[in-house]
Amino acid sequence: MPDHQPLAGAPCWIDLTSSDPEQVKPFYSGLFGWAADSNEDPQYGGYAIFSKDGKPIAGLGPQQEGNPYGNVWTIYLKSGDAAATADTAAATGGQVLMPAMQVGPQGTMAILADPAGAVIGVWQPDQHQGFSLVDEPGAPVWFETLSRSYTDALPFYEKVFGWSYTPIGDTDEFRYSQAMIGKQMVAGVMDADGFLPEGAPSFWQFYVGVDDLDAALAKVTELGGRILRPAEDTPFGKLAAVADPLGAAFQIAMIAES
Repeated sequence: MPDHQPLAGAPCWIDLTSSDPEQVKPFYSGLFGWAADSNEDPQYGGYAIFSKDGKPIAGLGPQQEGNPYGNVWTIYLKSGDAAATADTAAATGGQVLMPAMQVGPQGTMAILADPAGAVIGVWQPDQHQGFSLVDEPGAPVWFETLSRSYTDALPFYEKVFGWSYTPIGDTDEFRYSQAMIGKQMVAGVMDADGFLPEGAPSFWQFYVGVDDLDAALAKVTELGGRILRPAEDTPFGKLAAVADPLGAAFQIAMIAES
């Protein structure tokens, strides 16, 4: 399979900020077969790249002093100009949590919050293009935001990242739009205000594919992780939510046989 090339405005990278990267490396390696290679250059602060079959999948970095947000995954959307994207976000009801910052020769990043408060990263690639493997076991298969302000989130991502939408549910029980860039479906936006626990913020989440969900869940607990939501059959396939040994949450999804 050729390397995946994310479109501008689409998810292009995921990374984990961990309070103890060395503790969680064996978890992800054991669960998904990811190999972790750390960059020894001090400008990257111990940042490691997870890869599968020699292709980059995700990043892993240590929690920085003074940063209260540890053991959390961040999703990045691709931009041709991270600074301009941040400016547009600020003018469209979002917040710039971290202004555009060059990461050596790899690219430029920024961290935003959308009008509903969900945190999303921006990546302007240079040498590092993002993940190059998707829609396979051990690789990302889907991205979505669970939003407390659905009607504000939709125009925000449309203006800032060029999304259009295909609604697949518009009732109080299930309100969800699939985000499109041209004819390619890239992410989802869910109206979650009616079911998120009181005080829980809007957030982004992603799914990693597996070929046997029950076996993957058994492996999660064997490797010291936790099952947050057991396997369930949904109209979108068999899904579950889990956390690594330090509490970083993500989703797993069984990939249907082609």
